[in-house]
Amino acid sequence: MSKAVLCLSGGMDSCVCAALAAKQHEVYALHFSYGQRTEARELKAAQEIARLVGAKELLHLKIDLFRRIGGSALTDATIAVPEAGAEIGAEVPVTYVPFRNAHFLSAAVSWAEVLGARTVMIGAVEQDSSGYPDCRPAYYEAFNKLIEAGTKEGDIRVETPLIRLRKSEIIRLGVELGAPFHVSWSCYSGEAEACGVCESCALRLRAFREVGVDDPIPYRASVS
Repeated sequence: MSKAVLCLSGGMDSCVCAALAAKQHEVYALHFSYGQRTEARELKAAQEIARLVGAKELLHLKIDLFRRIGGSALTDATIAVPEAGAEIGAEVPVTYVPFRNAHFLSAAVSWAEVLGARTVMIGAVEQDSSGYPDCRPAYYEAFNKLIEAGTKEGDIRVETPLIRLRKSEIIRLGVELGAPFHVSWSCYSGEAEACGVCESCALRLRAFREVGVDDPIPYRASVS
């Protein structure tokens, strides 16, 4: 099988992306600990997803720059994680980590060059999302041009198979693929139990309700 480097956060979307990647490629998963509030819980989720989908390797990288730069509720303890509002995605929220995905993708492309992989996969989603600018199709189109110009062979491509899907469609696809949702983690603040009220929890819970499937992870509370 062809090789693919998978950016694996441990969340719902990356869980489905992992299951999809494993059907098509020999998967080499890449996970970042970057000072996020749920760093340890996300790592555990990524490790379990990688194991269950049969990834050949999970490369765990730690970077400190986002914690030191701050500016995001995920990495700066002085900024509270907000509860989900009525219009999720109407504006870029304080949980946005400035230009984060560029750092993740750069490392993934570097590893892909070494492995001889021509594919990098990431579970970025534009529909039904928090409105992060580094989850837009145009962002990945531009990044692929950068890869073409800045790598030895120029033939590595970033693929975003979920980017135009709604969250409910991602859940349906995950169910079809047998994605291990039970070990994934999406919450921005809770580690023993998901908070149920941050934007990430709200989007996840809504998607599971729309599909009519129970979300298998534990919650303290849930939004309507």
